[in-house]
Amino acid sequence: MRWLLLIILLTGCSALPLAPPGPQVDRVPAGTLDAVTARTSLAALPVAAPGRLDGYVRDCSDGKACVFGQPWFDTDGDGCDQRSQVLARDLTEVERKPGRCGVQAGNLDDPYTGTRVSGTSKIQIDHVVPLAEMWRSGAAAWAPEQRLAAANDLRNLVAVSGKVNQSKSDKTPDEWMPPNAGYACSYGRIYVTVKAAYALSVAPAERAALEQALTTCG
Repeated sequence: MRWLLLIILLTGCSALPLAPPGPQVDRVPAGTLDAVTARTSLAALPVAAPGRLDGYVRDCSDGKACVFGQPWFDTDGDGCDQRSQVLARDLTEVERKPGRCGVQAGNLDDPYTGTRVSGTSKIQIDHVVPLAEMWRSGAAAWAPEQRLAAANDLRNLVAVSGKVNQSKSDKTPDEWMPPNAGYACSYGRIYVTVKAAYALSVAPAERAALEQALTTCG
């Protein structure tokens, strides 16, 4: 160990080499574009500076504007809200509430971190394209019904650990990518799928980050 530290000091290196990225994780919602189509779709998206967040209010409590509608609204009318549908889709060893579709227990192999999370209280549902970003890139001009549908589109919803979801917040790919580098391709594909489906614009830095993510696809 001493000789290794001596080499670092003599060469001016400040850190040890990073470990290579883990194996590629290919777990995406149904309807996600393949890598080739995602690259083509990304190239076709309009490029524009992000719009303002004026008027964006996600909160639905106490008469707030609630611009994307009630969270996890059952848009397909099957009697099961979108959060429960995503949990049932993404978790293993799922236990449902007696007589209901709600998920009360299960395990998640979190694609964002590459770790296993047990217990639904530690799991959140991420909008891969954040709702704030949707608002900035075109959704501000939509009818309320279209915003409600987009906010609950299963193609944009992924179950992840609560901690990593909080760290992402409303960040775009030029500001944040999943810590698990093996998920970069899948994340980029999902993101482009949603942007293309709703004809949303991309900022130059956002587009560059997505192009980089898609280069990791096999």
